[in-house]
Amino acid sequence: MKAMKETLQSTTSKGETKSEDSLSLSRRGFRVEPGPREKALLAEDPSLKQFKSHKKSVWRLKRVGDVLTIIVVAGCCYEIYVKAVMREEARKASGSA
Repeated sequence: MKAMKETLQSTTSKGETKSEDSLSLSRRGFRVEPGPREKALLAEDPSLKQFKSHKKSVWRLKRVGDVLTIIVVAGCCYEIYVKAVMREEARKASGSA
């Protein structure tokens, strides 16, 4: 029983002595602390900085795409409405003649 208490205390004390780096890694979903190779792969690579997308330009492009989508959908709805009205007018004209 005493050995079990010591084991529980040692495991809880290990959990309290985590470094700040391991806490940030655990927040990202890692179950175990990554090794040096994994840390190197996760590190920021300066040679890839030129390919990094700029947030504002990506946001603008997304906004333009959203606006164009809305315009196309509105145009389609208008065309459907016009065809329905023309069909109804044609039906009334043929019915009264």
